[in-house]
Amino acid sequence: MARAPAGVRPRRSPGASGRRRTLTTIAIPARPETFALDAARAALVVVDMQNAYLSPGGYLDTVGFEVGSSGPAVAAAAAVLGAARAAGLFVAHLQNGFDRDQTEAGGPASPVWHKSNALRHMRAHPETRGTLITHGTWDHAFVDPMRPRPGEAMVLKARYSGFAGTNLEQLLRARGVTHLILVGVATNVCVESTLRDAYHREFFALMVRDATHQAGPEAVFGASVFNVERFFGWTAAAADVAEALHGRPSRAA
Repeated sequence: MARAPAGVRPRRSPGASGRRRTLTTIAIPARPETFALDAARAALVVVDMQNAYLSPGGYLDTVGFEVGSSGPAVAAAAAVLGAARAAGLFVAHLQNGFDRDQTEAGGPASPVWHKSNALRHMRAHPETRGTLITHGTWDHAFVDPMRPRPGEAMVLKARYSGFAGTNLEQLLRARGVTHLILVGVATNVCVESTLRDAYHREFFALMVRDATHQAGPEAVFGASVFNVERFFGWTAAAADVAEALHGRPSRAA
């Protein structure tokens, strides 16, 4: 197992005006070891914090997944989002779903047409077509504590990974981002898929464990945490992430 990116040291980097500024290391207590980053090269990726996955009456609730215990994860994600904003991290909000004509679903030739529980439910119940994870609907909208602010990126996606068919990597590379912090849902589906793809694109990625919520039994949450810590990245508690971001020294001009 490679060590955490402890080699992120204070160094000089040109600012927008051409002046050079110091990039200050932020050390987050994490598993399996400390996760070090600097705010100028880090981003928070907020994964699918939508009514569909978190609210009673949303898509997951409709098709039989438990969402009633998601409140603490939403609160934890909101705390990390606030700390990331205060620390000046770039923030990208992923939003999963389809247009009303379901053109992105691809039809029977696409695996998502067969495996998406939302698409399957709407085919079985034609009266619900265009109501689940469909652009412009309540189901597709973000939950209140996680609404994007002006200047934060919104990345629409129609697959589990935030990198699949989107401009997320372009947004990150254009800002020199090397380190990602991920919060959102579902731990074992879209969060893990996005983190795996981040790993394969040479990003260092940290999943905030308690700022995610799984689709399925508690065991699948544990499996995702195991996969991330052993093979793809790092995990940390929301309180530790927020404290590290809030407590970081000011960057020198």
